[in-house]
Amino acid sequence: MPLEVNELSQNSRGGTELMLGWLYESVDPTLLEPFQIVPSRVRTLDPDRIRVLWMHLAAHHMEAQHLADGGWARFDKIVFVSNTQMQAFIARFGIPWSRCAVMQNAIDPIELHTKPTGAIRLIYTSMPDRGLVLLVPVFDALAHKYPEIELEVFSSYRLYGWAEADAPLKPLFDACEAHPRIHYHGAVSNGEVREALKSAHIFSYPCIMLEPAPLTLMEAMSAGLLCVHPNLGGMYEIAANWTRMYAWHEEPAAHAQRFAVALDDAIATLREPATQERLAAQKHYADLVYSRDRRKHEWTVLLNDLLRSGRVRSEN
Repeated sequence: MPLEVNELSQNSRGGTELMLGWLYESVDPTLLEPFQIVPSRVRTLDPDRIRVLWMHLAAHHMEAQHLADGGWARFDKIVFVSNTQMQAFIARFGIPWSRCAVMQNAIDPIELHTKPTGAIRLIYTSMPDRGLVLLVPVFDALAHKYPEIELEVFSSYRLYGWAEADAPLKPLFDACEAHPRIHYHGAVSNGEVREALKSAHIFSYPCIMLEPAPLTLMEAMSAGLLCVHPNLGGMYEIAANWTRMYAWHEEPAAHAQRFAVALDDAIATLREPATQERLAAQKHYADLVYSRDRRKHEWTVLLNDLLRSGRVRSEN
């Protein structure tokens, strides 16, 4: 059965596409056959199949505005990736709770491993526009205080097939490559990122974009990293109080200052026994709650329930 793709996702290896590919590889294809599962961006709708909109975007995104004025009624179920996201959509578009479901994103747990000693490695593994511009100067300032820290950056729009979008960010990427303790890797496969997480210690993510349920944070938690990030969007739900979270600020300079304080504290306390004990518990939580095996079962239950209840949508 072909996956739903559009002009933006056809060459993408981003989180939404990873999750869609996983779903179609994992769930019984005979169960999937009666459904049209649309990942976020709606282009065409099949009148003969049960319509499921799998929404990975924020409620204010332009690709979500078709749900206004009863547009949500064209779908038999709208699946969200966090409760935070779902409630924002309900408030904005008046979607009935009964028409919604939450299937949090999921990962394959990262195998247990031993962290390297010596240098403390920070890592950034998200899109360039989600906080890299704040991270680089904050890291540079802290590098003068901590000679043992290094930063690994895995970030480029090439991951999504949008190479031209990297052009305005060239000065930022050049600054990464010029810094003696920043290692810029651009866009690589998810497998390579997962390997890099094993040798990293701190997930440094001063996110400035409202994310519903970041896979990057789930993987970092599973890898046993001390995760430093704001309480923006669905991050506080995914973090579940295990991480080094700080209060987001709408002013970039103030946000950078808050991030710098939290990151400084994370570096200073990383190797304390209490921190390491908490990181072990964090990994156990992430591996259990965000497991793809668990999510496969939940999707199977949901789809069978939709088969039993039948179509409830409007055909307009």
